[in-house]
Amino acid sequence: MRISWVTIIPTPATVRYGLTPSADSFNVTGVTNSYRYLLYYSGPLHNVVVGPLNPNTVYYYRLGDSHKVYTLKTPPSKFPIKFALVGDLGQTEWTKTTLEHIYKSDYDILLLAGDLSYADTIQEQWETFGRLVEPLASQRPWMVTTGDHDVETMSFLHRKAFTAYNKRWLMPFEESGSDSNQYYSFDVVGVHIIILGSYTNFDSNSKQYKWLQGDLHKLDRGITPWIVVMFHAPWYNSNTLHQGEYESVEMKASLEDLFYQARVDLVISAHIHAYERFTRVYKEKLDRCGPLYITIGDGGNRDNFNPYFVDPPPEISKFRERSFGHGTLKVVNATHALWTWIRNDDDKPVISESHWITSLLSNLCF
Repeated sequence: MRISWVTIIPTPATVRYGLTPSADSFNVTGVTNSYRYLLYYSGPLHNVVVGPLNPNTVYYYRLGDSHKVYTLKTPPSKFPIKFALVGDLGQTEWTKTTLEHIYKSDYDILLLAGDLSYADTIQEQWETFGRLVEPLASQRPWMVTTGDHDVETMSFLHRKAFTAYNKRWLMPFEESGSDSNQYYSFDVVGVHIIILGSYTNFDSNSKQYKWLQGDLHKLDRGITPWIVVMFHAPWYNSNTLHQGEYESVEMKASLEDLFYQARVDLVISAHIHAYERFTRVYKEKLDRCGPLYITIGDGGNRDNFNPYFVDPPPEISKFRERSFGHGTLKVVNATHALWTWIRNDDDKPVISESHWITSLLSNLCF
């Protein structure tokens, strides 16, 4: 597992860790980086990879010269496994409520589908976001992707770049054969997670397309019977906002066939500030061998939730709701998983819907 942290003053990029509160059984030294954006200087950014670690185990650890002890719990090595899923998190009072609800869900791994801090080039907002999520992100793995509010666009030198994101949220792209922090994959228990970048080239000649093609080709569904894909801009959307956007339309045109041929089980997106679950879809129509699409871009962003849906809903849209909240995916075994949508209702977690998902491996689609 990679541990990343930011300090104001220099400190060794060292993590001390162990199975007891003394956190002194092992120590590993990593690297320290930094970045500049216009007149802003990030200060030291530390990255250390610790392990190998035992599954389903609580470890204690300390960072650099600090005496403060953190704990982290590693994911299990066998089913069941529980994911928390959220998008467009931001830094509002609704964000805090969402994080409180996620904390209570006893999840193993969090998947964040882009628009993390809503920094919008204001670099100090990445620091306040880090402090906001630290209580959760220090205890469980957080695996994330980029959204449109994570892009630096003001400076010519940083145009369409993810300068802060790439330095602060370093994902295991090299370990998965990728050459970009915008797209990567990893396995946990029997689930293969693919993270893609909506704002990185994705046409058939792009590096992202060719990497995805190779990643899907080498999968062994006997080892990972589930495939879950996550990116920011949704391909299917019955809200009145964000219709016909390039990132959604063109990415779908380039990659949908790859998803269908590989029998991707579930696709998670954000961007739309409302919740919506579709049925299994391919080429705009119900298809029992297509992926199931879910949009969760309503973690607590400052823009409020998108107010209007198309009426009546399209046949492929099965549940939609204007609210803030998060989802959980409990993968019970190789064939069944339980999806649950938990909305924020007067600061209380309210289950709006639960839906059992059957993997395509067991759906006679191979």
